[in-house]
Amino acid sequence: MTVDAVEEPFRTQLTVRLRDGHTLLGVGLPTPCTFTSSNGVDILWMGPDEFLVLAEPGRQAELEAALTPDCDAVVDVSAQRNVYRLSGSPDPRANCPNDVALKRRESAAEVLAHGCSIDLKVLPPGSCVQTILARTGIVLMVREDGFTVLVRQSFSDYFKAWLADASLEYVP
Repeated sequence: MTVDAVEEPFRTQLTVRLRDGHTLLGVGLPTPCTFTSSNGVDILWMGPDEFLVLAEPGRQAELEAALTPDCDAVVDVSAQRNVYRLSGSPDPRANCPNDVALKRRESAAEVLAHGCSIDLKVLPPGSCVQTILARTGIVLMVREDGFTVLVRQSFSDYFKAWLADASLEYVP
């Protein structure tokens, strides 16, 4: 088993406050502890009237202009967190089921379990939680084939060092 960690630099990140509404940017709002994806954006539930909009780099001005008329507040927090995508590769010698995406996610969950108290193997894709990973506050998104981890920029070097250490036992 191996785990791939890829940094996704300069992602657009907007914190949105919305008391009344059912959609943002044409995407349905997520329920608690989930995220929704469509039209090139992910919308994460962060609290009862707070959402985080993630998109590819350079879309801050465009999305902020589109969101401002309908929202109570829109704040660009793109420089606040670094974004990492984690996915695993199952051991080819293991007797794996045919569901490759699930096995990829389980491999990454095994590494994250070294520092996270949440049972990541039971969270379905589309889940989004704020938790502690190795004494660092993170936002964790569960995807079909792995995880997206948002970590504060000031903890990014620590997170990468911790991840390398937690992965050592899986290096052949």
